[in-house]
Amino acid sequence: LVVVILVARYLGPERFGLMNYAVAFVTIFAVLASLGLDEIVVREIVSNQEKKNEYLGSTLILKFLGSLLLILISGFGMFLMEPDNHLLQIFVLICAFGYLLKSFDVIDLWFKSQVQSQYSVYARLVAFIFISTFKIILVFTQGPLIAFVSIIALEFFLTSVFLIILYLKKVKVSLFKWKVKFDVMKTLLKDGWPLIFSGLAVVIYMRIDQVMIGNMLGEAPLGIYSAAVKISEAWYAIPTIITASVFPAIIYARKIDRKLYLKRIQILYDGFLWFTLVFALIITFVSSFIINLLYGLEYAGASSILSVHIWTGVFVFFGVVNGKYLVAENLTKVVLYITALGALFNVLFNFLLISAYGPLGAALASLLSQMLSASIILVFFSQTRSLAKMQFKALNLFRILRYFK
Repeated sequence: LVVVILVARYLGPERFGLMNYAVAFVTIFAVLASLGLDEIVVREIVSNQEKKNEYLGSTLILKFLGSLLLILISGFGMFLMEPDNHLLQIFVLICAFGYLLKSFDVIDLWFKSQVQSQYSVYARLVAFIFISTFKIILVFTQGPLIAFVSIIALEFFLTSVFLIILYLKKVKVSLFKWKVKFDVMKTLLKDGWPLIFSGLAVVIYMRIDQVMIGNMLGEAPLGIYSAAVKISEAWYAIPTIITASVFPAIIYARKIDRKLYLKRIQILYDGFLWFTLVFALIITFVSSFIINLLYGLEYAGASSILSVHIWTGVFVFFGVVNGKYLVAENLTKVVLYITALGALFNVLFNFLLISAYGPLGAALASLLSQMLSASIILVFFSQTRSLAKMQFKALNLFRILRYFK
């Protein structure tokens, strides 16, 4: 977040917006680079250790081919959307090329399958330190915008290099031992294609606002909007970390006592709701101070956007709990339906509200679509109505106070 603030202050709203426009546009098609294979490959390696080299080799080729498709589609798509903005087209191609270098992330799947994710963290952390250092140097040496965009692709490259080094050091098996099997590739694609659409819906849901602002209003309004969103989204990691930590206990409770299982999910809803309400309320009142302090007066318009967008966190936290419950209950199709509906309404809300209220309308659209997909839609599926009841139950402050007795 600190590095983002330094870069945003240096670039200014227009150039910062231009960079984020390219990143957001490519991110929409990023699912093509993974093809929805990650969780499936981890599952297959765990189940068939003797075929690990076949899965790693076949997945590497699939990711490489998917990345080539990403470059073609994102490059052509931006050419159609912004035919006269050649600089933006170049930035999109640079960002897309980074995903080609990211293909070796398949090593991360190997470490996950062996419950050794710490090595992936080491690789990403070292790459992050290098990249952050480069960005700070560029800020103080007044580097060109294209250098900041190129660093995005460079981070993917460095992460892959460090992953390869750790794999060779820890596994002591040459990458040339990996094998490419067409039957394995076919099986992986067959299992992964529904997740491609689910992943696409998620990314549209999270990034279409920035693409639409850039296309409808221009780079400067997008830069101001992105500045607010960077702060608002910074705390989205909290529910992921907490639920990942307690998820095994929730799954264990489901096996032995469904009442205890539902009670633990209720505790998550209770804690998340009141934490996010208090946090969002505080940020709403001090948003102007935060924006002026961190970004400067040039981004003053971001304060009202932050005041609205920060409330999406309430429903993002709910959505994380919903997702864990649906996975535990093996209701993955429901996840796809909910995410697809959320993405559809998000596009609709953004189109209507950006036209009427500018970047602030995009923040309102994000809040409404998050509320819809994380809470309201649950009422319309018989499998999820119990979750809607639990969320409503979490509003009872007197129940929460009992936790402190």
